[in-house]
Amino acid sequence: MNAKNMLLGAALALTFTMPAIAQDAADHSGHQGMTMGEAAGDQSASTKAFVDANAKMHKGMEIEFTGNADVDFVRGMIAHHQGAIDMAKVELEHGKDPAIRKLAEDIVSAQEGEIKMMEEWLAKNAK
Repeated sequence: MNAKNMLLGAALALTFTMPAIAQDAADHSGHQGMTMGEAAGDQSASTKAFVDANAKMHKGMEIEFTGNADVDFVRGMIAHHQGAIDMAKVELEHGKDPAIRKLAEDIVSAQEGEIKMMEEWLAKNAK
């Protein structure tokens, strides 16, 4: 095969693949900034509550880092744990499975206790 035929083959290949690549890029370009649940189109009350809890948690985890790993860890984890509590409360409001509801109750109890401990630790150690 000579260079001219190879170039022609490459050009034809690009001709047929570029529209597919462009279409794929267009299909995903609008997904930036979407939150959990939006891509699937579900607008149920539980999905909206999960989306809100997720957004609140991520905003809360946007801490100003101090360079103190202990303090930064605890500050970020408080928001993370609160997110788990908020999600568990969505389950308790909307979920039906008894085992998962029990798990949600346990998460609320455990995470609230850990948040209290972390807040007390911060009060003593975050200077």
